[in-house]
Amino acid sequence: MKQNMTYMDKVHKWGTTWNLSMMVLLLAFPVVVALLFNAMPDWQGLLMGLLATAPMYWAVGVVETFTYIPMLGAGGSYLSFVTGNISNLKMPCALNALEQAEVKASSEEGEVVSTIAIAISSIVTTIIIILGVLLIVPLTPVLENPILTPAFDQMIPALFGGLGVAFVSRNWKIAIAPVTLMLILFITIPALNAGTVGIMVPVSVLFTVGISRLMYKKGML
Repeated sequence: MKQNMTYMDKVHKWGTTWNLSMMVLLLAFPVVVALLFNAMPDWQGLLMGLLATAPMYWAVGVVETFTYIPMLGAGGSYLSFVTGNISNLKMPCALNALEQAEVKASSEEGEVVSTIAIAISSIVTTIIIILGVLLIVPLTPVLENPILTPAFDQMIPALFGGLGVAFVSRNWKIAIAPVTLMLILFITIPALNAGTVGIMVPVSVLFTVGISRLMYKKGML
């Protein structure tokens, strides 16, 4: 007699299926283009490029897996890794939804809430991209208006600032160490910018966990 699949069984089944499907599709595009136009890559150059860059992405991928899954849950993580923009879009949406619902990502309720929030975020993002493609020409003069440039530059800081206040207020002692570390790193190392968020978020999370554990043992929390 076939046993009924639980919710988490279905999450892992379909999450694995769609992640592998997307991987195949993403890899198939350059292969198909190369075959159609008879434009095969320089295999030696490709291998040298992969040797120089792939290890970094592998390391980031492993760290992000252990970092994001406890915060987003299994279903939300599967969906986020397929749709992208995790740190600056999916994670804030999921964390805010979990906060409003007053549930943890590790619970079944949190799994559902996080997955729904990320799914809606993905749908809204897709709709906005479609509208942007259709309206890019008439809206270009407005978007390039120098008066609006400062506002656009502050959209991401404003988003994370609002989320930061909500979470820092829970336990400000824990927030001191990671905030101080990130300020020092970004001020003293100019090379760190928005493009390094994918690396710095996991680093900050691991650092915060370590410091929090130490403070807990010292009786400071």
